[in-house]
Amino acid sequence: MPKCALITGITGQDGRYLTEHLLGLGYEVHGISRDIPDAWSGSPACLHRGNILDAGFIMQIVEHTTPDEVYNLAAIHKEQHQQHTTTLSAPHYAIQTNTLGALNLLEACRTAAPHARVFQAGSSEMFGPSEEEGLHGVETPMRPVSSYGCAKLLAYTLVRHYRDAHGLAASNGILFNHESPYRNPVFVTGKVVKSAVEIYRGRREKLALGNLTTARDWGHAKDYVRAMHLINISETPGDWVISTGISHTVSQLCEYVFRSLDLNYEDYIVQHPDYVRTEESVPLCGDSGPLRDRLGWECDYTFETMLDDMIEYWKGEIG
Repeated sequence: MPKCALITGITGQDGRYLTEHLLGLGYEVHGISRDIPDAWSGSPACLHRGNILDAGFIMQIVEHTTPDEVYNLAAIHKEQHQQHTTTLSAPHYAIQTNTLGALNLLEACRTAAPHARVFQAGSSEMFGPSEEEGLHGVETPMRPVSSYGCAKLLAYTLVRHYRDAHGLAASNGILFNHESPYRNPVFVTGKVVKSAVEIYRGRREKLALGNLTTARDWGHAKDYVRAMHLINISETPGDWVISTGISHTVSQLCEYVFRSLDLNYEDYIVQHPDYVRTEESVPLCGDSGPLRDRLGWECDYTFETMLDDMIEYWKGEIG
């Protein structure tokens, strides 16, 4: 009998790649999503329309599927807020979705599937602005400054509580920025690539961005979902960082993308104060050494090949 996996947020970037990965390994895959796009019709995964904030619905799905592995990827970032609600403020919606959703899933697993191995997708935003140079690991102090980071940190703590107090095989993965052709273009990498291709095609003239010196540790989502699976099937549940360990600035991102299209980014980028974040940190790089050393994970994509993948996708989309 194949293993059964349950994925929340299955139609998002990470959910799509994780579904492909697990199906390729012979898993039976069930997924939860608020909305099910037409592109998923005919998918070999079994999709369930619903909201992770509905505790009764989550309990019902866990009881029905009795999953061997659970992946909580459902989350809302402030950049996505208006796409999903107009009745709640961004902080309220972030706290509800990113914290209460995780709690509902953990409680359902504790009650109806205590054998399940649970993966919670955390975020590098849990660290917040830091004066500490070097790589950030699970022992690095966490001082989030956004509602998203605060919510993710509480979910992270809940996972540790359910692991220690209830014996649930629950693990945290602290994911640093990860991108792909599926990345929502409201985020800077997708925004830069899509806009650059639009400029290349003559569809727009300029791109407004914030601080070009901001640096992030960017990897490919396809690599990161493999790490999620390795973590969830590891012998001992725990807390891990998923990252490349290398940071690049937004200007380096722009320079590579525009140059790949035979354009000079300095001719098209304008800085706009509305996009400048008031609290920026030193360059954040994640310490994925334990993941590499103990679980044998490695990245297949570099920063450049990740961007190549995104550029080719948007060139196909924008004729």
